[in-house]
Amino acid sequence: MALREGLVDVRPLRGSRTFRDLWVGSSLASIGQQIAVVAVLQQVWELTRSPLWTGAIGLATGVPMLVLGLVGGSLADAVDRRSLVRAATGGQALAALALMVQAAAGNRSVTLLLALVAAEAGCAALGAPARRTFPVRLLPADQVAAGLALQNVAFQAAMLIGPAVAGLVLAQWRYPAAYAIQALATAASMIAVIRLPAMPARRADDQPPGRGRRGPLPGGWRIILRHPILWGSFGIDLAATVLAMPIALFPMINEIRFGGDPRTLGLFLSAIAVGGLGAGLFSGAVTRLRRGALAQLVAATAWGLALAGFGLAGPLWLALSCLAAAGAADTVAVITRGALIQMETPDHFRGRVSSVEHVIGVAGPEIGNFRGGLLASVTSAPLALLAGGLAAAAAVVSVGLADPPLRRHRTDARHGDGDGDGDARPSTVPGDTVSA
Repeated sequence: MALREGLVDVRPLRGSRTFRDLWVGSSLASIGQQIAVVAVLQQVWELTRSPLWTGAIGLATGVPMLVLGLVGGSLADAVDRRSLVRAATGGQALAALALMVQAAAGNRSVTLLLALVAAEAGCAALGAPARRTFPVRLLPADQVAAGLALQNVAFQAAMLIGPAVAGLVLAQWRYPAAYAIQALATAASMIAVIRLPAMPARRADDQPPGRGRRGPLPGGWRIILRHPILWGSFGIDLAATVLAMPIALFPMINEIRFGGDPRTLGLFLSAIAVGGLGAGLFSGAVTRLRRGALAQLVAATAWGLALAGFGLAGPLWLALSCLAAAGAADTVAVITRGALIQMETPDHFRGRVSSVEHVIGVAGPEIGNFRGGLLASVTSAPLALLAGGLAAAAAVVSVGLADPPLRRHRTDARHGDGDGDGDARPSTVPGDTVSA
């Protein structure tokens, strides 16, 4: 394969103006969101000087994301998805403006601050499942994975750029400026969403002639459980995140092995982001694969093994290398899983199935961090990392062995809905048959 083909595939940006506008707007919004995350964390700490309240930020964001994410999935299969995302993005922009106003007014109520954070998270969750369906509707089938890779590259870049910019902004202009940047970035994303074509969810009646319905349509959870490729892909993700999520153990590992230096703790997080960004920039070889499910299996196994290696690593350079490898493996797994789920799900189920993906993406890492912290509290952080990483790798391999359709799956280039710039075609994916 030529070196150029190994680089991130930019055909979606060249071939679809609509996707390009959406990608630029979403990228700006991601940077704004990362700036706001740092600002909220610092403002809550300044108001309370309590780790309990800084921990409550996760509760304020996590609960609305879990609850309203499922609601958003049902809405995405009932209304025009573009209109839903427009409304949700508008709500996010209003919440960002409210955050700016409370900071400028000198708010001293942490409850008000967290209420606004929860409102913004809830709006984002309502639109998240519908947003996940956009690439498969806007792009040709052979570019869907590439579009998801580009979105992942933008997210990883925002994780690197956003916090650094936030530090500079907060030092110079304080909280109102940080929230104002977020509001402007969200407005830029809103402009791109407004320019999208209409995207009503298709009904089961849109299936090709001769494939009549023989019963009521199942919901999102039921279609996942009845489709081996879908439940296998979700099972891999849960195994990787629940059994091997390392973030909660970073402070303890840093204290044990590196003297608790906060700069080292920051390097742990940066190493994962650098690995993920690097994998995204060289994702062309992955997004062109027809064996995406097998790639997810291999990547998720590598994630577990890399984190087990981090648990054993002594020198800092080796620890950071293991985390970078884990970040790269995670990016490959996320890209291949996202493409597989969107391509294999009939359009009239995509909103609900995407909401399940959203909930698993939110809940899995949090449960994994709790599991890791609990195990480390009764053993040690290195042992918790080693055991979790090996258990995750073993669980992923077990899913692959138990799910032959998943590991044998090949992408059919004929699948997909988009023609490259927003015009949709009826779904022809095999997953339609499970509704019968």
